[in-house]
Amino acid sequence: MAISLSVVVLLAIVLVVMIRGGSVKAGPAIIAALFGFFLASSGVGPTLTKVLNEIAASISKISF
Repeated sequence: MAISLSVVVLLAIVLVVMIRGGSVKAGPAIIAALFGFFLASSGVGPTLTKVLNEIAASISKISF
């Protein structure tokens, strides 16, 4: 849960920066957000969550 919340906050910040910078207009940003919302509530949502959690776990195991 904490990982997905962090990703949502990060993506929201990136989206606001892109809208303010003019590279993405508000209309397409709203469409993309709605697409993500409906994709998450579909049958693909749990699979995407599992894949993202596995990627996050793999990245956290990397030591420098």
